[in-house]
Amino acid sequence: MRFFTTLVLAVWTQAHAWAASTGLPAGVTDTQGDDSQPISPQEAVSKFTLPEGFSVSLFAGEPDLHQPIAFDFDDRGRIWAVECFSYPEFKFKNADRIVIFSDTDNDGQHDQRSVFWDKGDRLTGIELGFGGVWLTAPPYLLFIPDRNRDDQPDGPPEIVLDGFTLDAKHNFVNGLTWGPDGWLWGRHGILAESRPGVPGTPEAERPKLKCGIWRYHPTTKQFEVVAHGTTNPWGLDFDDHGQAFFSNNVIGHLWHLIPGARYKRMFGNDYNPHSYDLIEACSDHLHWTGSKWQEARGGEAHDQLGGGHSHSGGMIYLADNWPKSYRGTFFMNNIHGNRILGDTLHRQGSGYVGRCNGPFLRANDPWFRGISLKYGPDGGVFVTDWNDLGECHDHDGSYRSSGRLYKIIYGNNPSLPKFDLQAQSDFELAKLQGHSNEWYVRQSRRILQERATKRAIQPEAHSMLSELLSGHKSTPKRLRALWTLYTIGAMTNDRVLSLLSDRDEHIRHWAVRLATDHGRPDKTFSDAMIKSSRNEPSPLVRLAMAAALPHLEAERALSVAKHLSAFSEDATDANLSLMIWYGIEPHVGQHSGHALEIMGSTKIPVLRQYIARRLSTSSQPD
Repeated sequence: MRFFTTLVLAVWTQAHAWAASTGLPAGVTDTQGDDSQPISPQEAVSKFTLPEGFSVSLFAGEPDLHQPIAFDFDDRGRIWAVECFSYPEFKFKNADRIVIFSDTDNDGQHDQRSVFWDKGDRLTGIELGFGGVWLTAPPYLLFIPDRNRDDQPDGPPEIVLDGFTLDAKHNFVNGLTWGPDGWLWGRHGILAESRPGVPGTPEAERPKLKCGIWRYHPTTKQFEVVAHGTTNPWGLDFDDHGQAFFSNNVIGHLWHLIPGARYKRMFGNDYNPHSYDLIEACSDHLHWTGSKWQEARGGEAHDQLGGGHSHSGGMIYLADNWPKSYRGTFFMNNIHGNRILGDTLHRQGSGYVGRCNGPFLRANDPWFRGISLKYGPDGGVFVTDWNDLGECHDHDGSYRSSGRLYKIIYGNNPSLPKFDLQAQSDFELAKLQGHSNEWYVRQSRRILQERATKRAIQPEAHSMLSELLSGHKSTPKRLRALWTLYTIGAMTNDRVLSLLSDRDEHIRHWAVRLATDHGRPDKTFSDAMIKSSRNEPSPLVRLAMAAALPHLEAERALSVAKHLSAFSEDATDANLSLMIWYGIEPHVGQHSGHALEIMGSTKIPVLRQYIARRLSTSSQPD
């Protein structure tokens, strides 16, 4: 017995000594199937190739950082990185960590590191705000309070949502992003179904979610599925006009996110058997040859097109360090290609098309596994490298002893004095809505939203934002003011209604979006939308109206749909035709007279076909 105890103690001591030398938590080990090891972080940096004028530095790497799956910035510009040791077997319990990094001397490398929390399990996404840290950690969405901002949890994690499946493997719930609407947005893959909801929500009231995009409101505690479909979305960002785009795997890498959309799926059927057709990806190309996805892992043919079928991370560059030609480009990591790719976004009908802009960065290293990428307060872009020979179908074990966070800049490293946005006045934060770096815009808007839940925002801030909304020539800056006024509760129903006749299509689009943001709009707005839908010249605004149909009473929805379906230029617009159909389908059986009117007058042939098909299968009375 003494020998056995001594042996166990020796093994335990050796394991802890090894963990200490590698920086890994006690008990966490590598399971890589062979003796392969990555090149050093410094050598990895030397192998990167980028366009002329760009450079890369190692911001953090092993032993200070391991398997970084996600990260976010706080209001002082520091990086909070999530280390996920539990993937893929999920056998290492309470070992995932949140690590805080600072670069106090602006040399592109961290010089301070601390651990905020080291008891995580299945951590897959992080976002900061409202006095703490938000984490996707299936089966939960967690919130860890740190209201005194001392970098220590104020208490144990709070379960905000539960019901996310544990059976989705690498398709689990992931990623968090604050939207311009003040909601927290996330993603979910296809392999297993979740039934998320606020703890205590009855099963019958929980939505089904197998693949798609969802959002949660931090103060009203509402949860909703924004859109269904695709395969395994693993990146999402918003452009200058608040349009969301997300990256995906296998069946298309870039998608324009339309609330209420039902997208093409890798396999299986949409939840509604009467959807009849699903919306496709918005890119006009693939980053692989289109053969069997199981074989799209390397090779010259895939390399020439972009590297492969698997993508992670999504960033629309809206900062001010890189050249202006890159602004508005959607960047994503291509896992099998060991590179970062960029697609430019162009308006096409009611939506957008993504066009290939070629590889932006080649790591030239088979171990490079880019996961997340974001621009920071100085305009530089940070990208996490999971750093492993395995990938999303990892069958050779995991190398947990490495992980890197790189910083990409153009020209010299920008100088960034120490700051804390929480110390800014309301007026100063409102003024930041005009900043050239969207990072400040989003952070300041969120802080004002937080403050508005506790007290009234200073009148000077209100006035400046109102002037920006009504008088500025720049559409993005007007939208920034609109979103900020909305999130702080300063957009009354009448004020939103007035924007329905604004000169700018993007403002009108968001008037519809915001009027239906928390459910059914008031009668005055829905009446106005019926009227304006007759002659709305912008397909983008018509798309917002089509997406709003599920929020209207049946007869009002059918009236708006009748007007929207009368635009002959939308006959081949897949977004509009399908979104109108998704909006009226639930009412076709019970309101067949209205449906027949649409069927007889529509200029969109597919609507005529779908109404006839639905009526032929409906046994519901008129």
